[in-house]
Amino acid sequence: MLCVGEALSLADIMEKNPIDQLGEQWLAAAATLLYQQGDAEAAIAASDVLVIEVSLWSSGDYESDGYRVFFTVEPHLVEQFTEDVVKRLEGGMNTVVPRRVSAYVQSIEVGPVIPVPSADWRKQLRSANGPEPTNQARRLRLEPEDQHPIEDDLHFTNEWEHGLYQVPKARQAAMPDNETIGIMPLGKMRLLGSTREPDFLITYKGRAGVIEVDGPHHEGPRRASNDHSRDNLMLNAGVEWVRRLGVRDVHTKAEVEKFVDNFLARLARR
Repeated sequence: MLCVGEALSLADIMEKNPIDQLGEQWLAAAATLLYQQGDAEAAIAASDVLVIEVSLWSSGDYESDGYRVFFTVEPHLVEQFTEDVVKRLEGGMNTVVPRRVSAYVQSIEVGPVIPVPSADWRKQLRSANGPEPTNQARRLRLEPEDQHPIEDDLHFTNEWEHGLYQVPKARQAAMPDNETIGIMPLGKMRLLGSTREPDFLITYKGRAGVIEVDGPHHEGPRRASNDHSRDNLMLNAGVEWVRRLGVRDVHTKAEVEKFVDNFLARLARR
């Protein structure tokens, strides 16, 4: 059942080094600034960063301290972080670092997610297809598993998403085998000009729809406008139906069930 309360962010769910949290804030502010200045390429590259690590470094007594930053990204995205893009991101981050901070971002390095090999990795590598990558909740997979909900080998950002999952899962179990639904939480999707991660992609009767779970942090006219633009991108890319569930408007399981049933009914219309 969904609970109503304060927004649960990744920082609420996962324990992180405080300096890394600052780095995340600086990157978010820098990406927003770069986008507003017309540098969509660098801004979108920043949105593909899965994990940011920051360390303080000094080359000597007479030079200012500097931050060394390391970005972790999907292996196939490393090449988009060209020297020029990295320099622009570095400049953007230094622009948004508060003046009271005596250090600056000195360098940025980019590296791929390091896969966790299975016990039979040798057999997989020698097979025709090799080991298959997955991006399901990749950002969460990189963190300790006891810091976010997991069920059916699926990862969820917070308890709200986990609570919503129970309803379509129950509907799935009650449907006939030859006419059921598919449920994909946190599957990354490449849209025009950006990579997005819908909370839930639902497939039903040959159609695909998206459910987004909106916490209190989605309130405000600017965020609503951004959400609307993202929804339009998904609709233009062939997603049949996009619905948003505001957690502040949900108080009972029955309300969630009605929301999901209406969503499936709309998705099934011919």
